[in-house]
Amino acid sequence: MATVFALQPVLCGKANQNHALEASFIRRAAELADKSAGFTAPHPNFGCVIARGEKVVGEGFLYAPGTKCAELQAVDAARELSNGATAYTNMEPGDCHGDQTAVSALIKAGISRVVVGLRHPLQHLRGKAIQSLRAEGLQVDILGEELQSRMTEDAIKSCLLVNAPLHYRASSRVPFSVLKYAMTLDGKIAASSGHASWISSKLSRERVFELRGRSDAIIVGGNTVRRDDPRLTARHGGGHLPIRVVMSQTLNLPEVANLWDNSEARTIVATQRGARKSFQKKLASKGVEVVEFDILNPRDVMEYCYDRGYLSILWECGGGLAAPAIAAGVIHKVFAFVAPKIIGGERAPTPVGELGMVEMSQALELIDVTFEQIGPDMLISGFLQPIPDLSPVIPSANEIPSIDPTVTAHEPNIIFFFKTWDPYGAFSNFSPHPLQMPDENGEYMTWTSIEHYYQAQKFLGVENPLARETMEKIKSAKSPEEAARMGRTIQMKHPNLVRSDWDIVKIDVMYRALKCKFSIYPHLNSMLLRTAGSVLVEASPHDLFWGGGREGEGLNYLGRLLMQLRSEFLGETCTYDEGST
Repeated sequence: MATVFALQPVLCGKANQNHALEASFIRRAAELADKSAGFTAPHPNFGCVIARGEKVVGEGFLYAPGTKCAELQAVDAARELSNGATAYTNMEPGDCHGDQTAVSALIKAGISRVVVGLRHPLQHLRGKAIQSLRAEGLQVDILGEELQSRMTEDAIKSCLLVNAPLHYRASSRVPFSVLKYAMTLDGKIAASSGHASWISSKLSRERVFELRGRSDAIIVGGNTVRRDDPRLTARHGGGHLPIRVVMSQTLNLPEVANLWDNSEARTIVATQRGARKSFQKKLASKGVEVVEFDILNPRDVMEYCYDRGYLSILWECGGGLAAPAIAAGVIHKVFAFVAPKIIGGERAPTPVGELGMVEMSQALELIDVTFEQIGPDMLISGFLQPIPDLSPVIPSANEIPSIDPTVTAHEPNIIFFFKTWDPYGAFSNFSPHPLQMPDENGEYMTWTSIEHYYQAQKFLGVENPLARETMEKIKSAKSPEEAARMGRTIQMKHPNLVRSDWDIVKIDVMYRALKCKFSIYPHLNSMLLRTAGSVLVEASPHDLFWGGGREGEGLNYLGRLLMQLRSEFLGETCTYDEGST
């Protein structure tokens, strides 16, 4: 039963010390979790610390979806010292793959107690790991519930901050969005001529690269493309490269721009339906993805980014786009870099355009504001909306929505899966289930995930040293996302390295890998068989081959293959031809 703090306003010295120590371990778990910011979307950032008394004996953090969980890394590091120790996690472990790896790792290692910073915010995962651990006899304490004192408040806040994007995404069904801008002391983001290089210092610009590296996508408007011709790359040498998104109603954009170069990072152009079809074709020929909206606006674009699984968005747009984004309620935090410069100019642009406010009492006030000096500049940051602290309403597995609301109860259920945090996330080819597959010589090799194997097969048998080198790099990629990015990038930049029969064999390659995965993991096999009678849809809004597409226009081949595999396991004879859903 949770202790009510008001009943015990004064803590004894020993209890005070224990709370302080445990709070420090939770803060450390949050620090570890933060190392993967930008890599885990839409999965939470997880960190784990294992301690015996005051001594830390093991640590770990989730690097990316499809990699070893934080708890397993920590017990591996602690080895035999895990037995009887206490594990500290910034968030309740989440079983997103049907195998409860995080929970079983703690149990098998002999952990006697687990201290959790926050319960999992997703309804289909909330409380499950805690219940499983307690059922196995482990003591589980939760900050703010079993452990409640002034000492734990900062630790809880650190846990909220490290996964703030997940809380916003889960509660509002849009990604966490940060508006970032640099301005002079008199509030200008450029001179009257439009020239803006550079307002802020090099140190501030390096911080911006860091912010980009923590984001899944960067958004700009057409004016920024025309005026600045930005690259919008992270330039931090890490493995994560955010998607660049350009919002333009009319597609009045230059024919040549740095953002049309997809060799370093991918670009999406969001526009009004029917705008400049000829220019859309030119962009598509360069590998730029064009997404049409009936009415282009920040809210619909954010909902689309939510559907793509994005967790955190960085807006680097001008005032003309920043204002409607704020008005739409999709901006959650602001980073303002203020340089000690004055440029003047009645027509010089400002960070935020017209919001329709006429009195100071209407002004939006930031909360939890921080000030940080970066070289000569001052970074002011704060939230426009408080971090949600609530249980999100997310459909459970038996409440899967239908593609079409007119579908009757007599028609089959439709089960969607896409990212690894979904109830059926284990169906994804990005799930962390290693498999052994034969190479061209019949020798079996271990692959970290289906995606690692699938991407590498594109270059199998090609008589070119670079093809073999690419396969090795993909095989050793740290995460399925990185393997996918490597394979797609090389395929786009060096199409001559891709095997000539790839379009013919890729479905068979995927099917063989899926069959291996669902044959060697009994819990995955059971999960698949339990979906009998339901249509499986890979819900990617942008992959029109493997996924169902944004409006059901995709071929859904991954869903089809899983249904075909399910039929094979059940001894049925049906197959899913190109006319299937």
